[in-house]
Amino acid sequence: MDDLVAGRLPRPAVMAELARTRPVFHSEADLQHAFARTLWELDREVQCRLEVRQTTSDGVEHLDLLCATAEGRTAVEFKYVKSAWSGAVGAGPPGEQYALKAHGAPDLARRDFVFDVARLERFCDRPDQNGLALMVTNTSALWREPKPSAKLPRDHAFRLHEGGELAGELLWGGGDYPPNTRVLRGTYPLRWQPYSIRPGAAGEFRYLALFVEPGGTAPAEPDASEADGRPA
Repeated sequence: MDDLVAGRLPRPAVMAELARTRPVFHSEADLQHAFARTLWELDREVQCRLEVRQTTSDGVEHLDLLCATAEGRTAVEFKYVKSAWSGAVGAGPPGEQYALKAHGAPDLARRDFVFDVARLERFCDRPDQNGLALMVTNTSALWREPKPSAKLPRDHAFRLHEGGELAGELLWGGGDYPPNTRVLRGTYPLRWQPYSIRPGAAGEFRYLALFVEPGGTAPAEPDASEADGRPA
């Protein structure tokens, strides 16, 4: 199933169309709805369902979005992490007005995204279903490599910066808070992609998309043509 949504839609095509029609979102729920609508507009046979109940060995959980065709299913978890930005989007005055409030701690945003990847590894337990963990953000601290420090931050193993990787046992604070420990079956290279550019401070949006293959293994790295086009 590789880098396909619902077994047939290439992720770059989906994100390009989403960015064309919705370069900014008001909220994570807004992102979820817009993503589902984009899938349907690209392929009317894609069936999308929000907040789908999932029963796993850890109990009952809810999936943000399940999208399916006859070729396959994709379980999607979303994160929309915001820095403060305001402006208008859309043709003609005054456009649609946006006033984004800052999300807050980037360390918790990293943690929650990793939690999503681990959840998807649990959910993708059937041969026709892959998973997609998707983060859209204008918080540059998430994609920029942090400066070295004398003391490792508590979220060191959960860092999502460009060129990094998520794999194996991830310890929060070096293991001093076991409830946050996550063990990933797959290996996930971190390759951020451009999403949209808006005027003003914090007007650059990027996205990170990690696919979980059926059974919880990660796909191969992006091909060279896409890697060459990624932001520095």
